[in-house]
Amino acid sequence: MNSGITSFSLLFVDDEDGILSVLNRAFLNEGYLLFKARSGEAALDLMSRTRINVALIDLRMPAMSGLSLLKEIKRRYPSVMAIMLSGHGSIKEAVEAINSGAEDFIEKPFVIESLVSKVRQLFEIYKLKTENQQLKEEMGLRFKYNKLIGASPGTLALKKMISKASQSDATVLIQGETGTGKELVAKALHHHSQRSDQAFVVVDCTTINETMMESELFGHVKGSFTGAHQDFKGLVLTAHKGTLFFDEIGEVPLKIQAKLLRVLQEKEIRPVGSVQAKQVDIRIVAATNRDLKSEISENRFREDLYYRLDTVNIKVPPLRDRVEDIAYLVKHFIQRHKTEFSSIEGISVDALAHMEKYPWPGNVRELENVVRRAMALSREKEILLSDLPSGISGPKASALAALPLDDSMAAYEKAAIENALKKCGNHRHNASELLGIGEATLYRKITKYWPRDQDI
Repeated sequence: MNSGITSFSLLFVDDEDGILSVLNRAFLNEGYLLFKARSGEAALDLMSRTRINVALIDLRMPAMSGLSLLKEIKRRYPSVMAIMLSGHGSIKEAVEAINSGAEDFIEKPFVIESLVSKVRQLFEIYKLKTENQQLKEEMGLRFKYNKLIGASPGTLALKKMISKASQSDATVLIQGETGTGKELVAKALHHHSQRSDQAFVVVDCTTINETMMESELFGHVKGSFTGAHQDFKGLVLTAHKGTLFFDEIGEVPLKIQAKLLRVLQEKEIRPVGSVQAKQVDIRIVAATNRDLKSEISENRFREDLYYRLDTVNIKVPPLRDRVEDIAYLVKHFIQRHKTEFSSIEGISVDALAHMEKYPWPGNVRELENVVRRAMALSREKEILLSDLPSGISGPKASALAALPLDDSMAAYEKAAIENALKKCGNHRHNASELLGIGEATLYRKITKYWPRDQDI
């Protein structure tokens, strides 16, 4: 069951009440909005009043045939995905249906589980398109060159480099420390490129299981390994015509690096278990916080892949090298995390001066965390020096820089949660809103920092 789905809609079109009932029962617990029509004319009338995402259409119906309905739907509502169902369809009709825009052609009697699985795949496509549309709208606000946060020489040079690199299809390697905003640079490159209306697909190389990485990237065919119950096209093909972003490319195993090199050279992939190569048109952007040349000398990264990726190199400067941006970033984070429980509207001169002297080992990510902590703790209109962690506000700043980032961040996080709960009278929903995180996330953090035998 897909919990929480309220806007993804299915339309069943069939002149047999029995088939409509079977389809309705099959998808009743999936969480989709379900609609029925007993003819092509009724389907078009309903679609003129209701947004439909997927239509399951019977091939043979009186008056208007399924193929005629499919063609009319694609003419009027090209974004609607369709599956043709038939108890007596020919190969010719199946080919015509696919050529007319159907996602699949399934013969009756169909296996319910297979049909449900196919619709789930279409739902994933719908989610991806929706997320990319939201991304495009967000990028329109966040990635206009004059609205990239900061005006330091380093940031201005970065904007200029993005402007130049976005106009070509060349592969880009983004280098920078953890927390500097490498993914934001990748999104800006995509948003300003000719591929901006296509998918921006992120490959988080640190989280994909090594044994499954080949399948996740290049897809697989049904039956290629235990558990492969259906075809899966993979992330590379999902990014077809768009941008594929490899976050922390240095984490990719050597075996997969060889296959990725082939994608760059031949513009094709071969899914796991398949003997047939598939052409792919993508732009690859990669990011890393590692020194890949050192990785090459240690035989952990392929030299030929490195030079393929390093066609255009963009270096994101650390925050300590662009201290002029800190005031802009603080203002931005205050606006982003403002809630009805927070009184903070700005920052004092004294607090800002100490922030500009601090080396920020965690870069922009650490700065955002410090601002959020201050907003959770303070009841004043401004972030004061006393609202900052002692490592920033006191003489221990240089000592804190040597501490592991996770340790210092955890300390801030624990204090912020404790104070947010106190301010909200231990009301977890209000505390989660104050902190700007989900209630489930807050609960997980509470159980992490305060075991059951301890009180907050």
